[in-house]
Amino acid sequence: MFDIGFTEILIVGVVALIVLGPERLPSALRTAGMWLGRIKQTVGTVQKEISEELRVEEMRQAAKKQQEELEQSVETLKKPFNESLREEMLTTSPVADQQAEPAETTADTAASPNKPSAE
Repeated sequence: MFDIGFTEILIVGVVALIVLGPERLPSALRTAGMWLGRIKQTVGTVQKEISEELRVEEMRQAAKKQQEELEQSVETLKKPFNESLREEMLTTSPVADQQAEPAETTADTAASPNKPSAE
């Protein structure tokens, strides 16, 4: 990742020893190690959250796709049922029978003038 060799690390160590001195160098290294650990932990947490969000989004897309397939299947099953139901309704329609009756009643009333009207 960072092309750092042993000589570069040795040079940084010698400079740190000269700048900080032997008394403060161990505590500075502990502090630096603590901060590096926190940074690694934070990066790991962020990576886990991102992967979790990606997994959830994939699950949502899969659920949406399954829902669409289910709706298509239901529509496919409804079409033959609706067509057969429509044909059945057309052959035995109570509306058609009811419309035919008033026409016959009107014809009967006009044909027999002896019947009193309901006025």
